[in-house]
Order: sequence, then C-alpha cells, then structure tokens
Amino acid sequence: MHGLSRNSQQQARLFSGYCESFGAVLAAPLFSAERHGDYQRLGRNRADLALDPILEEAASLTGACAAQIHLFGYSGGAQFAHRYVMAHPHRVARAVVAAAGWYTFPDARRRFPHGIRPSRRFPDLRLDPEEFLRVPMTVLVGEQDQTGASLRRSERIDQQQGMTRVERARNWVAAMREAAAARALEPRVSLEVVAETGHSFRRFMERGKLGDRVFEALFGPGKPRAGDGAGPPASADEDHEESR
Repeated sequence: MHGLSRNSQQQARLFSGYCESFGAVLAAPLFSAERHGDYQRLGRNRADLALDPILEEAASLTGACAAQIHLFGYSGGAQFAHRYVMAHPHRVARAVVAAAGWYTFPDARRRFPHGIRPSRRFPDLRLDPEEFLRVPMTVLVGEQDQTGASLRRSERIDQQQGMTRVERARNWVAAMREAAAARALEPRVSLEVVAETGHSFRRFMERGKLGDRVFEALFGPGKPRAGDGAGPPASADEDHEESR
C-alpha cells in the first residue's frame, strides 16, 4: 500500500525481484486522491472494501489464493495497512507497517480512527481486539524519522501517541502488546527501529534494506534478491510523505 505520493508503480518495481525470489504474487493498488482521498483512515468511500475486488481479480488472473493476504504499507499506506488488519483480521496472515504517521490505538474509550470505539461515520465498522491482536505485525520506522514536518499534528494525537514517528511507533507497539497481555494473548506485534534511515521510501529501500526486512517478516528467510533495487530517483513527495 502506497503513501500519499501514491508511488504504487515505484513500489511494484522495487519489490518485483523479491516476489520472484519468494514466489509471491504482488498486488500494488492505486487509490486515487479524487475517489479515496482519505484512504489511509479507510475512508468515506471505504478503501478497505474496495481492496476486496482487486484481490479477487489478482487471484483470478494468477491462480493465487487470496483467502488470506500478506500486507505491507508505507507511510499513509502503513496507516491503511494496520487499520485494515484491525477491521479485517481474518483476511491477513501477516502484516508489515512501515513509517506510519499515526495509529489507531486499541483503546475502547476513543472513537475510530483514534481508538476502536465505534464511530458514527463508520457505522458498519467493528474492531475486535480479540481478533486483530492475533495477527502477527512488524512495525518498521527509521531511526532518523524524527522530524515533525509533514506529520499529522493535533493536541489529541500528540498527547496520545507522541511527537515523532519513532515515538508514535514505540507507543503503539507497547499499547498493542499490553492489550494482548491483558487478554492473556501472546503479543504478536514487534518493532524494528532501523539505523541511518529517515522517511524517504527510496532511501529506506537502499540504506535500510526495507525489501529484505519486509519479505522476511512476511514469509521468512528467502533466496538472495538479484539486482541492486535500482530505480528512478526519489521525488520530493516520496522524501516528504504526509501522513494525514
């Protein structure tokens, strides 16, 4: 799942070699700003439900089984990915959430998208911690992703989650693990803070070995990837993804 720069083609190119090595079918949807401007929060037009026919089409074209998926999202796409897991835990085998700007906490006192309490804007959305806490998730964030630039800020979010992507990732993972322990469930959410890496997707791929980390978290160790992941230079939008 792409971020707000909507760089799905770049993601597909840079991940294609890993898919060959791991024997995975890659679906890289593009959610337009016109139709799904708020897809990262699942959206008024329910981007999470729009994903289902995309997966069905990919399965019909390739013969792959899409009953459960391995899900990755970056920046705004990481917001979508973890919220999709929370809304549809039965559809996801494993997920990797990288460089999210902010999170839905497993807090029943706060309305979605800040917490899991039902919202009037999403009357059919139910988030059950007994289900979504069972899905293995790996959270990745760059050690240098400390700036508040292009980061959604509000007094409510800052107080609940922190001031930077690193702080917010730590706090969310801790909250998810505590929520699992409170229900006598094995904590399935883990965190990796990646050294010498900021927020740029391209640089995360190069310096932070994002592809290796993602595919090993989703599928386990695989064959070495052929090639060096070369592709077009990162654009300014990719360097400064906004996470609204």
